[in-house]
Amino acid sequence: MADITEKVTQEYDASQIQVLEGLEAVRKRPGMYIGSTSSSGLHHLVYEIVDNSIDEALAGYCTGIEVCIEPGDIIRVSDNGRGIPVDIQEQTGKSALEVVFTVLHAGGKFGGGGYKVSGGLHGVGASVVNALSEWLEVRVQKDGKIYQMRFSRGEITEPIHVVGTADRTGTSVRFKPDPDMFDDTVFDYEILHTRMREQAFLNGGLTISLADQRGGEEIRETMCYEGGIREFVRYLNKHKSPIHEEVIYLSGSKGDAVAEIALQYNDGYSENLVSFANDIRTPEGGMHETGFKTALTRVINAYGQKNNIIKGDDKVSGEDVREGISAVISVKLPEAQFEGQTKQKLGNAYIRTLVDGIVNDQLTEYFEEHPAAAKAILEKAMMANRAREAARKAKESVRRKTGLESGQMPDKLQDCNERDPSLCELYIVEGDSAAGSAIQGRDSRFQAILAMWGKMLNVEKARADKIYGNDKLYPLIVAMGAGIGDEFNIEKLRYHKIIIMADADVDGSHIRTLLLTFFFRYMRPLIEHGYVYSAVPPLYKLTRGKTQRVAYSDEERDRISAELRADNPNAKVDINRFKGLGEMDPHELWETTMDPEKRSLRRITLGDAIMADQIFTVLMGEDVEPRREWIEQNAKYVVNLDI
Repeated sequence: MADITEKVTQEYDASQIQVLEGLEAVRKRPGMYIGSTSSSGLHHLVYEIVDNSIDEALAGYCTGIEVCIEPGDIIRVSDNGRGIPVDIQEQTGKSALEVVFTVLHAGGKFGGGGYKVSGGLHGVGASVVNALSEWLEVRVQKDGKIYQMRFSRGEITEPIHVVGTADRTGTSVRFKPDPDMFDDTVFDYEILHTRMREQAFLNGGLTISLADQRGGEEIRETMCYEGGIREFVRYLNKHKSPIHEEVIYLSGSKGDAVAEIALQYNDGYSENLVSFANDIRTPEGGMHETGFKTALTRVINAYGQKNNIIKGDDKVSGEDVREGISAVISVKLPEAQFEGQTKQKLGNAYIRTLVDGIVNDQLTEYFEEHPAAAKAILEKAMMANRAREAARKAKESVRRKTGLESGQMPDKLQDCNERDPSLCELYIVEGDSAAGSAIQGRDSRFQAILAMWGKMLNVEKARADKIYGNDKLYPLIVAMGAGIGDEFNIEKLRYHKIIIMADADVDGSHIRTLLLTFFFRYMRPLIEHGYVYSAVPPLYKLTRGKTQRVAYSDEERDRISAELRADNPNAKVDINRFKGLGEMDPHELWETTMDPEKRSLRRITLGDAIMADQIFTVLMGEDVEPRREWIEQNAKYVVNLDI
């Protein structure tokens, strides 16, 4: 921890807390501060409080953080840092603790000298969480005393006062999110687990524990990774086959800015590059990623030319050199500039120069000292280059054969009449019989149907040249109209709802997973924009006399059956299980699965790119044992779905 971040002022008191503006707008426009009021915004509350504890760890004063989900979805975050200051803050005449929790843009991150680097970019963390909580309680152990304050929806309900004596230092925050502010206030253990694991990887030696006390028996996981981001990369490659044994680690600093990079190549075809700035994930990349990519391409080409492996001008591209890479880039810097309130992209230009220089110098040296690893990486890039050229030729060939350039649509597509993509839906339907019913039952104004048949190509095990020539995937690519891979352009997408409609059996799950793997690898913006859905067909039809109902689960079947017998327990209720979509007539399919007024859809979300990558690799990779274990543990689910 402290070996890569210089310690700052030992005394952490009210003089280091600056106030920039008030808190009024948070409850009026919560999305501005936490991204949304959906599940992601709810979990963001936890991240903001944990980020404050991480800042203490970055400064060298905190070695342990505990996050606990208590019964009732109450969150408690405790650390053993210095404790939030409780003395009077000169600018306001109030306790610094009160200021931190009631004033927006108040914290030790705005020139007060409290922190050199900080994940809490805007310093809004504690006050925003407070504003969006039904109640919040904070306890600070400092100067031999325990101080406590309580709030409700941002207003003080219990002023700061001493409640006991303390033999250590630290801060503990408990809060209950306000149900008036969020769509749902139930926390997902796995989402928090993934985030806490990331933080433990990024801060080598820091211990983070996560507990869930809601189910009677406590679930607890304690994470500490002395190897830091090296272990992160090993985790990313857990179900893959590395082509060189050692994780390559590069690091350096300039002034107060520090950069670490860890990477290892595997024999797969996908790129898994994860970047962070001040421990905040930057899914849209930024200057640190740009510096890494530019230098990586330069170093690999220079090595190939120097050793006469690359001849003349036959350079490999950036896309080629990143095929099969798993890499983590972590930078820590003062005054981090992020684009957007939710910190998606890093904008500091000087960090690009720092990362570029580190990769250029240290990776060049590594290759000289480890020629076997260097040659394995270079050979993989050259194979990717040849495959990319083959893919280009295959694409041109298919374009000529299918008339793609002229806009000719595939035979298997029954298009809709509407031309505004935001109003159009594409149903990808398993099997010709189900597709026939869907075509007859649909609303042709805005619903298009594309029939899929047989097993699709497993894109986890195929390169792009195989995908373009595949007779099952290519009609889908043409129908959607946005291209694939690095050519994918979401502006050209012809439908803003892509609905996978497959049976609720093993074959249906297989097709759904294959399609999602394809979208994840080659059309990821589809999932990121929330355009991909899974239809939820009913499992049962229940009939009593002329009354018919459908059920989507065994529990719902039993409940509806009881309702139909409510006035007569001995009444006969016929229960028929649908064997598949193809068994439904057009009217039934429309009524149960396609009518926007009545249907049930599940939106597919990435949630977290690393988790999704792990699931897809396990389900679609070569290794059978992890797949068997995953299916046994997740028998009820196909992928991570949000309704």
